[in-house]
Amino acid sequence: MANTNIDRETLRELADEGNETALDRLADLVDAAGDLGELRELLDEGSMRAGFLLTRRAVATGDLRELQRISDAGYDEAGDELERLLKAPADGQGG
Repeated sequence: MANTNIDRETLRELADEGNETALDRLADLVDAAGDLGELRELLDEGSMRAGFLLTRRAVATGDLRELQRISDAGYDEAGDELERLLKAPADGQGG
């Protein structure tokens, strides 16, 4: 039987050794825990899964600065989402 209760420390060790699946799983665990700081660190380490998760959160909150930061860190889809939000009509907003 497989142990599906893998701890973050074990995943971190495997990710540090270059295991991308462990890095993705670590990003999922960190996201579920709401640890945005560690999720950003994972993106800075090259985790595209972390980039996806951060982008999803930033789009949901309309955080344009965060989308720019994620894009600058190498997750291109965040730049695409940023452009989409910047080009969206401002209907429904007073001004």
